Amino acid sequence: MSKIVIDEARCKGCGLCTIACPRKLVTLSDVPNSLGYTVAIFSEAEKCTGCALCAEMCPDVAIMVFKEPQP
Repeated sequence: MSKIVIDEARCKGCGLCTIACPRKLVTLSDVPNSLGYTVAIFSEAEKCTGCALCAEMCPDVAIMVFKEPQP
């Protein structure tokens, strides 16, 4: 299983990560953050493959992907 961490302070809500995710696990929030941006949110961690396409697309380097090592 993989884990995605999104830094809401850096995210401007451009949506590029939502397009990049092949499984559509990254979406934009309905609620704006303190700066007024609808930031990216991650759901359904059990379905994430850890491909890191979302992080590669992020122009603000607001996404980090962590993969658990396979036994």
